[in-house]
Amino acid sequence: MSALDQSPRAVAHAEYSSATRGRWLQIVRRLAIAVWAGVVGYRTVTDGFAFNRELLLLYICTGLAAASIGQGRRVLYVARDWLPFALLLIAYDLSRGAATLIGRPTMWHWQIDADRWLFFGTMPTVWLQERLKMPQPPWWEVVVSSVYMSFFILPYVVAAVLWMRDREEWKAFVRLFVGLSLAGLVIYALLPAAPPWAAARCTAADVAGGPSDPRCMFGSPRDVPDGGLLGAMQTNQQGAHDWVERIVGRGWGNLHLHSATALLDQGQASVNLVAAIPSLHAGMTAAVSAFLWTRVRPRWRSLLVAYPLIMAFTLVYTAEHYVIDILLGWVLAAVVVTGLNRYEARRRGRSSGVGEVDLPEGLGHRPDSLRTG
Repeated sequence: MSALDQSPRAVAHAEYSSATRGRWLQIVRRLAIAVWAGVVGYRTVTDGFAFNRELLLLYICTGLAAASIGQGRRVLYVARDWLPFALLLIAYDLSRGAATLIGRPTMWHWQIDADRWLFFGTMPTVWLQERLKMPQPPWWEVVVSSVYMSFFILPYVVAAVLWMRDREEWKAFVRLFVGLSLAGLVIYALLPAAPPWAAARCTAADVAGGPSDPRCMFGSPRDVPDGGLLGAMQTNQQGAHDWVERIVGRGWGNLHLHSATALLDQGQASVNLVAAIPSLHAGMTAAVSAFLWTRVRPRWRSLLVAYPLIMAFTLVYTAEHYVIDILLGWVLAAVVVTGLNRYEARRRGRSSGVGEVDLPEGLGHRPDSLRTG
């Protein structure tokens, strides 16, 4: 048999082998996804939702790895591409002692004075808890708790979707996420600032000299004279505590998500407790909304407006942040988004061989495949 006769057979055999290998890899990929979904589902039922950021990142990375089986080196790219997120979490946790090492005093009074100036002598957190805090969390505090914790979940989910659909869009989002987070970390080290819940537990004498971790902030606000630095509540709902409390996790009690509350308490005990200025919760929420603005259909944009506003209410009501913290978080987000827009414009201009071009609001281009709905 001649070589010419064997060549078509060899090609056909190679094509058959490739198709067979592709079918087996598809089966393996589907089985891996099914196992991943089963493990995540089981852990969710038994241990609760993955509000822990490290665990959530592990879920996302293993899920992406399972979905990438049979797609060349994409499985290896999961570790390479998602390593910055893990390093950023480690850096955030290590930043807890950065202010002490640098020697910067913690700000306790400036934020209080700023909020009182903005609201004509009224302290917003005190005012809200006087009028809204009930003895038992009402239904809408479920929304409050969920919105607060979305900060630890939504950016990673958005990144995962972008990674699967369009890696250039994913890169743009990573630049935004990492850039904003690193800017926040630098400011936290240089300008440590205490949150409202800590100020409600301490008096001026307790924080003289600007300590970062005075003993008072780990106690109860129940017996602090005159409401501490925030000032005393003048009224309260019948049966509710008449002092300012850190209540961001109360809403989950209505859903019996006690594991989520435990994870929140555990996380709050290990991170930087004087990283209030700027509010990265507020800044990241606004930045994600701005990023998605041109990437979703117009009917979804009302949610992108509501999300940062509800987050702002949540942070002030639950004594996590002052209003000035939130405003500065929005300013930081605007600066980072604007800077990255200009960087992207110059990069695209260089790649196209022309001068700087104008981009629509947001980062990068907007492929039709990312339009929601």
